[in-house]
Amino acid sequence: MEQAILKHPLVKEVSVVGVPHEKWVETPRAYVVVKDNMPVTEEEIIKHCQKNLASYKKPTSVVFIDELPRNAAGKVLRRELRELDKITNVVN
Repeated sequence: MEQAILKHPLVKEVSVVGVPHEKWVETPRAYVVVKDNMPVTEEEIIKHCQKNLASYKKPTSVVFIDELPRNAAGKVLRRELRELDKITNVVN
């Protein structure tokens, strides 16, 4: 899924995590870092995914962030992305 989103010309980095959803129990949410603060919308990213992924694999929401949280080895800290939702009250 992340590789499909990275094919978008304005996406620099992406990480996808599962988040709670009322109907489907869990749904994918993409955390996207865009190239050079270029204008891109959540709808544009999701439409891009519709062309490249099965419907159930595409993210239902997109959150734009300045940088992905990483550990010292450079691995994305997905737990911190989930915590970010709790802090900012991001909704599905």
